[in-house]
Amino acid sequence: MAGAVYQFAEGNIGNGIALTLLASMVTLLYFKNEFILLAFLKLRKQDFEGAAKWLDRIKNPSGALVKKQQGYFNYLKGIMSSQTNMNEAERYFKTAVSFGLSMGHDMAMAKLNLAGIAFSKMRKQEAEILLKEAEAHDKRGLLKEQIQMIKAQMKKTPMPNQHFGGNRQMRRKNSR
Repeated sequence: MAGAVYQFAEGNIGNGIALTLLASMVTLLYFKNEFILLAFLKLRKQDFEGAAKWLDRIKNPSGALVKKQQGYFNYLKGIMSSQTNMNEAERYFKTAVSFGLSMGHDMAMAKLNLAGIAFSKMRKQEAEILLKEAEAHDKRGLLKEQIQMIKAQMKKTPMPNQHFGGNRQMRRKNSR
């Protein structure tokens, strides 16, 4: 890019334009997949179908994306599938966490969603661990209200006392 500026300063407009185009091509190829960015923009506008269309254009995420981009691909898929299918969303969020997300608040959001899913599946201990991790990643306090809300919900809701049929045999013996 500096070479393009130098060419413009020297009066070689054609060379400057060519170098600018070359630098932009290198930049676009470095960031390989702009579809993730476009999907983020659609999600910001709450357009889930539009975001899904952009993500569906990525045919082979493991081959077309670098590791962090694969994390964000799974993160976005998890956000979209959390509206309809919690099992699928949990799988996507776990994959996103394993690949890693570069922004701390994104990692906190993924762990917060995993905590909510774990709590809804009656896995309270796992949900508490994930909430603590989400708090650690949320350095700016952007998700503080949501974390407090889930903690309050966890305190209110009693967990079922599951014995997995331990007394079933006793009842059968007594009823005979």
